[in-house]
Amino acid sequence: MDTLDRPVVDEARLQALVGKAMGDLGATLSTAMISIGDRLGLFSALATGAATPAELAARTGTLERYVREWLAAVAAGGYAEYDAESGRFSLSPEQQIALADETSPYSVLGGFESILAATRAEPMIAERFTTGEGYAWENHDARLFEGGERFFGAIYDARLVAAWIPALDGVDPKLRAGALVADVGCGHGTSTIAMARAFPASTFVGYDNHAPSIARASDLAEQAGLSDRVRFETATAADFPGDGYDLVAHFDCLHDMGDPLGAARRVRRALKPEGTWMIVEPQARDRLEENLNPVGRLFYGMSTLICTPHALSEGGESALGAQAGEARIRAIIEAAGFRHIRVAAQTPFNLVFEARP
Repeated sequence: MDTLDRPVVDEARLQALVGKAMGDLGATLSTAMISIGDRLGLFSALATGAATPAELAARTGTLERYVREWLAAVAAGGYAEYDAESGRFSLSPEQQIALADETSPYSVLGGFESILAATRAEPMIAERFTTGEGYAWENHDARLFEGGERFFGAIYDARLVAAWIPALDGVDPKLRAGALVADVGCGHGTSTIAMARAFPASTFVGYDNHAPSIARASDLAEQAGLSDRVRFETATAADFPGDGYDLVAHFDCLHDMGDPLGAARRVRRALKPEGTWMIVEPQARDRLEENLNPVGRLFYGMSTLICTPHALSEGGESALGAQAGEARIRAIIEAAGFRHIRVAAQTPFNLVFEARP
């Protein structure tokens, strides 16, 4: 653009925008820093006590010079504390929960692993902006699946049995008495296994169209000693087998599907007349302007790289995306023949729908 053609700008707003960009550049690098700390056990080692770079290197069998630079980077990003007088770095209690406790629902390690894996598909996704092709889930870096297992697993362990299922009308007593449950789009089966642990009288079947995820889910069920009550099968949301289910669940996956209405109709046929469909979706408002916030930024970005490309790979011309919102989800549920629909629970990141015939 010629200098004479440049628009008149507000200098303060321009400086603020450049400052924001610098912050985002640093945040992008923080993703890699946290992944390195996670992969090498640096955060868990630092959680045992404050350390100089040399001390942390000794604890983890790493090179001090690398550790020194890494510690400075994570401290600058707010992911570690630094005491100038002692020259030691440490983790605050909050940082320990988020960065060194995999069992915590506040653990962010799997999220960072997933984000880093998703960005590796950027060249392929950019190409598809012009070709119109989709990009299927299975084409992504395998760490996306591993990160999802860790990130969602901690959330489901904390919320699913304690809060979400009790919020559904009459479902908790059914599961305690003995019910048949289908977990559709189960991925690595973290949600299926969380339910099976809590409800030993019930039987659970997890379905997913990604065969490697089903293999991993089966291994996890065996490790948990649940193989007698939990099984996993490769199937799509439109053709998973069986009927007479007391509960069918879709956890964070309906918006990824090329034909969400077809998936909803399959659930309607698979349920008992008094059965329940549980749908967990990302938190979103119905109007775009209401989602222009940090949570919306995260979900729209992931939707651009993962959710929408996968739906398009399945022929979903009007892919829902990860910020579909209550009205669009409700419209699909109603079109499938469900009459009793409500948001049973929600968090800053989730909407939990209950649908009954």
